[in-house]
Amino acid sequence: MSSDPWGRVDEQGNVFVKTADGERSVGSWQAGSPDEALAYFRRKYEGLVVEVELLERRVRTTDLAPKDAATAIEHLRANIVDAHAVGDLDALVKRLDALGGVVESRREERKVARAKAQEEAHGAKERIVTEAEQLAQSTDWRQAGERLRALVDSWKAVPRLDRKTDDELWHRFSQARSVFAKRRKSHFAELDQQREGVRRTKERLVAEAEALSTSTDWNDTSARYRDLMRDWKAAGRAQRDVEESLWQRFRAAQDVFFAARGEVYAERDSEQRDNQNLKEQLLVEAEALLPVEDVKTARAGLRSVNERWEEIGHVPRDARPKMEARLHAVERAIRDAEEELWRRTNPEARARAQATVDQLQASIDKLKAQGDKARAAGNDRKAREADEAVAAREEWLAEARKALEEFSG
Repeated sequence: MSSDPWGRVDEQGNVFVKTADGERSVGSWQAGSPDEALAYFRRKYEGLVVEVELLERRVRTTDLAPKDAATAIEHLRANIVDAHAVGDLDALVKRLDALGGVVESRREERKVARAKAQEEAHGAKERIVTEAEQLAQSTDWRQAGERLRALVDSWKAVPRLDRKTDDELWHRFSQARSVFAKRRKSHFAELDQQREGVRRTKERLVAEAEALSTSTDWNDTSARYRDLMRDWKAAGRAQRDVEESLWQRFRAAQDVFFAARGEVYAERDSEQRDNQNLKEQLLVEAEALLPVEDVKTARAGLRSVNERWEEIGHVPRDARPKMEARLHAVERAIRDAEEELWRRTNPEARARAQATVDQLQASIDKLKAQGDKARAAGNDRKAREADEAVAAREEWLAEARKALEEFSG
């Protein structure tokens, strides 16, 4: 017969656990020694310990609902009481009792929180209604209208109150929105009358813009077009369909003038185009440095390109972003090569990689010795476990050796 503080195995192989209520049978064991039987049922107990610890963690560190927590506690308690395991089952029950106190405390906290949430919801809706009543008298039609629509979404996001209070607040809210809508409608009716005057003003601006479209006085006409644009913006907006038509004519007149000016200016850009050709040649030279084979040589070559690049001068504006992007791409590639070289030659990183390989090899050697010893003793289970551990570590070792080989690449 074999025993430990929480259980025993009798001569017939029956296994018992000791509790505050006395001993009870948890099973029988005929496949091995009593010590192996107790070890098997202790592992069952250890599994229950893990379940208790996991439930404690869930209850204490997550937002698990009290009802769900209480159900989980009772379910686990039943499993422990009837468990076919050897260990201090009474201690696990006491831990569940303590956890039940935590759940009850959280239930009370939630009750208080719900009451507080209702109070906060009432305050939030009062603030929404008060702001809506203030906005009802606003003349900032766009911003106030958008804010009132946002307040509707805010209202929907706030939990409902009791029906009477909620209905009273909603009535005030709706009344404020109705007042604003009526005032805005009246305002835009007056605005339509003003837009007719805007239409006549913009027609005069369009006529002048069209008359200037054939001018060759580039500087003064450009300045006048800026003035016309300023007057256009200051005039306000006409009716939507008229506004779009006038705007298209206004822009078309400007486009004619500025296209003609652009053709003249293009003739003055020959120097920048020459600069572009020279820089294109430098880009070809810079891109020939890739892929990087020698970091120092590549860096020196790029430095030479950069010095000549700065001496050349400006290129046409539309070509500048693409050309600079190509040069920056070469710079990034060389910088990446420098960083890769540093990483591969870093003695601390290589030492860490070698240490990992050595540690895994030592672990494999030790496990192989343990497996051989277990096989010699006829313990197939321990031998098999050792072989499985060796196989896993050999996979890790292969990966670690690959990492180490990178430092000699």
